[in-house]
Amino acid sequence: MKTRIITAVVALIFFIPFVVYGGIPFELLSILLATIALYEVLVMTKQRIFSMNGIITLLLMWLVVVPDRYLNFLDTLHINEMEVIFILMALLLANTVFSRNKFHFDQVGICMVAAFYTGFGFHYLALTREAGLMYVLFALFIVWSTDTGAYFIGRAIGKHKLAPNVSPNKTVEGFIGGIVCALVFAGGFYYFAELPGNIALVLALLVFLSIFGQLGDLVESALKRFYGVKDSGKILPGHGGILDRFDSLLFVLPLLHILQII
Repeated sequence: MKTRIITAVVALIFFIPFVVYGGIPFELLSILLATIALYEVLVMTKQRIFSMNGIITLLLMWLVVVPDRYLNFLDTLHINEMEVIFILMALLLANTVFSRNKFHFDQVGICMVAAFYTGFGFHYLALTREAGLMYVLFALFIVWSTDTGAYFIGRAIGKHKLAPNVSPNKTVEGFIGGIVCALVFAGGFYYFAELPGNIALVLALLVFLSIFGQLGDLVESALKRFYGVKDSGKILPGHGGILDRFDSLLFVLPLLHILQII
């Protein structure tokens, strides 16, 4: 517990200035976090990032995660982002031919999903900060209140297992408690921060976002269980890896924009 607390305090001291300042430093931090998360996925799936397929996957993820204005140079080359994605995908597929069966079609799928899974989530992290500091804090409040509510309410009154084959400690009662806490705390933050929009509609969408945030946590748990690892990484002592800490946000952040809350 002591290690977890120390790590959390140090991480916050490091992270908060980037969140407050925003701009290019925060965008670069988002890219760095996405890179570490991708590395964690590749290690879990027993692939090497310093290999042909690893480097191609990294390039694909960077193409997804960087802010759109960073890709303006593609216009001068008369090529668009989708065409570059196709080229990188074709290179991954071609590598199945030249790797002598060490890299196969299933692994191409893993690389593609890993690149988009981590890339899109952290792309929208930077995009959310660009929209304003309060929006980033709102996203963090959604995840924090959902996770905290699910944990404590699940421990207090949880009796019915939610997904025992994936995460044995999570309960239906905790799942519902997480939604309620998101409505109270994240909804309260949205109201008192005087963010634009219909508060009644935002509260309704918060239910959806809280559910998807918890689903993101379960997806990462399923990934770890399938590959037989306890944590996605070891960069955060007592907390695991970057993917362990951002799994819910990777689901919530894109939806904030898709649902036009931001």
